[in-house]
Parts: sequence; C-alpha cells; structure tokens
Amino acid sequence: MGLAATAAPGRTPSLDPLTRLVGDDLVRVNQRIVENMHSPVALIPQLAGHIVAAGGKRLRPMLTLAAAQLCGYTGDRHVALAACVEFIHTATLLHDDVVDESDLRRGIATANAVWGNKASVLVGDFLFSRAFQLMVADGSLEVLRILSHASAVIAEGEVLQLVTANDTGTTEDDYLQVIRSKTAQLFAAACRIGPVVAGRPEAEADAMEAFGLDLGIAFQLVDDMLDYSALQADLGKTVGDDFRDGKITLPIVLAFARGDEAERAFWRRTMEAQEQGPEDLAEAQALLKKHGVLEETMERARRYGEAARAQLARFPASPIRDALDEVVAFCIARGF
Repeated sequence: MGLAATAAPGRTPSLDPLTRLVGDDLVRVNQRIVENMHSPVALIPQLAGHIVAAGGKRLRPMLTLAAAQLCGYTGDRHVALAACVEFIHTATLLHDDVVDESDLRRGIATANAVWGNKASVLVGDFLFSRAFQLMVADGSLEVLRILSHASAVIAEGEVLQLVTANDTGTTEDDYLQVIRSKTAQLFAAACRIGPVVAGRPEAEADAMEAFGLDLGIAFQLVDDMLDYSALQADLGKTVGDDFRDGKITLPIVLAFARGDEAERAFWRRTMEAQEQGPEDLAEAQALLKKHGVLEETMERARRYGEAARAQLARFPASPIRDALDEVVAFCIARGF
C-alpha cells in the first residue's frame, strides 16, 4: 500500500497538518500539564513552567494523540498519557542541560542558567514523579510497562552518552545505541500508547513503536548534523555546542575513521583533551565538509525516515496517516 506525497508540491513539510488534526486534544494536554505542575513549593511550578513555556513543538505528545486517532480511539485516556510523555521529556531536558552545562535551549536561557543546577535536577525529579502518578492513574499495567521501560532506557542512554563522551574510540554502533536509547525510545513509547489504549492488535502496536523508533533516530541524526551547519537563530541553541562539549556524534565518528593521523590528532586534542582554541570549530567544520560526513549523516536520517514511513503503510489511508507521514518529511527537512 503506497503513501500519499508528504507535502503538496512547492510546500515545505511542516507539523501544521498534524497540529490541526490533534489541536483540540492538544489544548486538553496543555491543561493537564499546567494542572499537574501545581505544587505548594513555589519554585517547582516557576521552574517547570519556564521550560514548558519555552516554545517546544510538543512533538512527542502529539505523536501519542495522533497514534490514538490513527487507531480509531474515541476515549480520553490518551490526553493524560500524552501529558505524561511530555513530563518525561521535560524532565530529561532539565537533566540534560545540567549535564551538558547548556546556557540556551530553543533560544532562551536554560533553567539551570537561571536557577542553578540543584534546582533543575530536583524539579526534573519532580516531573518524573508526576509522570509516574499519571501512569498509575491510567490504571493499565501495559501502559505503565511501556512508559516505565522507556524511562529506564532513556536513563541508560544518558549514562552511556556520559561514558562515551570525549572518546574518539566510540564506534558507530555505540553512537546509535545512545540515540536509540536517549531520544528514539520516548518517540517509540509515545507512538505505542495509541494502539494500546485503542485495544488494537499487537502487530499495530509493534508497527507504531517501530515508526516512533525510526522517526526518533532520524530526528536525532538531523540534530547532530545541524550542530555543525545551522545558524544559531535557526538552531535555538549555540552552534557547535556538541563540539565544545566533546560529544562524539556520527559526523565525528565518520570523520575520525576517514581522517589521516594529523586529523585524528586534531580530534583527540579537541574532543578528548578538550583543548580548543578560537579557530578550532571552523577547522572541525572544514574537516567534516572535506569527508562529506554531514551529507552522509543526512542520508542515514533519510533512510530511517523511509523505514518509519513504511510502517505507516500498514494502516488505512486517512488524513491523520498523511499528517504523520509529513511529520517524517518535516524532521528530515530541518536539515536543509
């Protein structure tokens, strides 16, 4: 079964069709998020509200809403569970920014830059706890299994990224394990919830989980490419953050493997020893360009995107299926 074109000719792929189709539910999700950020400890809603209001696309909860709609679900469990997905995501962002010592996210100051690391970590813990309260309130052991498993795998991915940071011996398999765990796992869980609450067959739940996993990997591959090629205004964070942090992403893995000894010495100095001068980011970008690794990273992203789209072909044609198809195109199009 073929899929419709991802966007009308001449139109840039966007999240707009998806946002329109799940818009009413998304309003309810945002209400749930606000309700569940309440706490008598004033710093909690203040700090959590800062990151929640930072203008994120709400892509992960929208995937939960869309997957439920794709599977014909007519109840309202998916609303609270989409809020739960967003809480897990927001908690990981708070912790990520502390670990990465980031000052900007989506173009505004990170919570840790404003309130400090201790407050950010503890409010992240609060949001994880709220997410588990929402899971338990849903009453489904299967939903609890899906989201608790995702939370554990995300944490494993964070630790794996920490131990592979600054290590130029990191392999492509190591890198893929990090992004599959750290990023794609929540995409996969967000998508699996839809068919599960709709009571659909296991094969449909598996297909939506695979869709989310491949989409999440493609999404992160594009992000890692953009860190070396985007403009700061487009990226919403400082270009070259991954380089300055010594993060070994796919472009670096590929460039290191293809470089001569002088180039490898450059990567060891800048990424492992963290000895960086003002010209080193430009040199890194030149080496990545020389070996064509940014284009290759995008090609990998496209392949994962096509794998995601193939999973959608298992479902009957519908506006929501077309919108999910366009989400894949949107995630890839960010790289151009």
